[in-house]
Amino acid sequence: MNLHLLAFIIAILPVALSPGASFTLAINNTLVAGTRGLAAIILGTALGIYTHALLIGLGISALLVRSPIIFNLLSVAGAAYLLWLGVQLLRRGRHISQPVASYRSARMGIKDAWLANVLNPKAVMLYLTVVSQFAGRDHALLHYLLLASIHVAIMALWLVIICFTLLTSARVINIRKLSIAINIGGGLILVFFAISNLVQLFMTFKH
Repeated sequence: MNLHLLAFIIAILPVALSPGASFTLAINNTLVAGTRGLAAIILGTALGIYTHALLIGLGISALLVRSPIIFNLLSVAGAAYLLWLGVQLLRRGRHISQPVASYRSARMGIKDAWLANVLNPKAVMLYLTVVSQFAGRDHALLHYLLLASIHVAIMALWLVIICFTLLTSARVINIRKLSIAINIGGGLILVFFAISNLVQLFMTFKH
């Protein structure tokens, strides 16, 4: 393997494996809709990653960062969307005692995962500061798409391992209690992420 790519894998691993919005959505969606729910989150997250690769490859991300107003609006939109997703998971956790068929339609889809990724300003900065270091001197779009593909592969494999482990354990424990705990826990995590992002944004305004 090319040492350059190996270095990128080492750099991106902590990011791809860290619990975030996609991780939370994948776990919750797996409990609601099984492997189809997991596939939707993986596909949506992958599209988000490729969107960031495309934006930075075309130089659009750099323009966004240079405009404080646009970047701050993106940050607010991202935090608001995470907050909305968190509230949806909390509501699902409260109503999970209903028959499965009644809340199956409430599962998150490809669009939800895509928006959660695209509206994340930290993802924009990740591709501008970290991924760009491995894109070569010419920073060609093709190089960014290759690096994004590696990022997607690591993310997808990690989510598949975690969620299939979850499905296996669900066979031997109370699925209703597990669903309630994961939905409410996941909702609280997303709400925390959203509030944390808003606080950081507020602190930057003060300075």
